[in-house]
Amino acid sequence: MSAQAARAYLRGMLEKAGIDKKISPHKRHTYATNLLNAGAELVDIKALLGHESVATTQIYTNVGQARMEQVVARL
Repeated sequence: MSAQAARAYLRGMLEKAGIDKKISPHKRHTYATNLLNAGAELVDIKALLGHESVATTQIYTNVGQARMEQVVARL
């Protein structure tokens, strides 16, 4: 799917849902990162985003310094 097709699909879904708010496909990155930071497992985020591969999901999650420190502190 091209970026243009994804934007058009998203616009159509927003219109169908009656949402009058500017939302871009890039919000997926924020959504996925917030889920990860809230403690969601990568496999669960994968399912929520509809990805077939965890590798694809990893693209959408940004692991910050604070999260890395928390993970290391658990050891």
